[in-house]
Amino acid sequence: MSNAPALPTPDQVRDSLRTVVDPEVGINIVDLGLVYDVRVSAEMIDIDLTMTSPACPMSDLVLADAGSELARAFPDGPPVNIALVWNPPWEPAMMSDKARDTLGW
Repeated sequence: MSNAPALPTPDQVRDSLRTVVDPEVGINIVDLGLVYDVRVSAEMIDIDLTMTSPACPMSDLVLADAGSELARAFPDGPPVNIALVWNPPWEPAMMSDKARDTLGW
């Protein structure tokens, strides 16, 4: 029987990332549709994340907040790798219904 902590599931990682808010719009990065993929293994938590625009002035802050939140939520988990990706380009249709309602779209 192993005493190793259980790995978080991709859904648990996404739930944790819901606390990370895009400061420009005040909505979390999951509901904005910025989190494209979450992969969890014993070696790494890999996340593909985008921004609403390549010119986003808050990208460094959002990436730092996401990394800090995952370190807080899963202190005994594997290291975290957050890749900033641009393909496919983000578009408003990627937002959750809740985010669209909040923004009045």
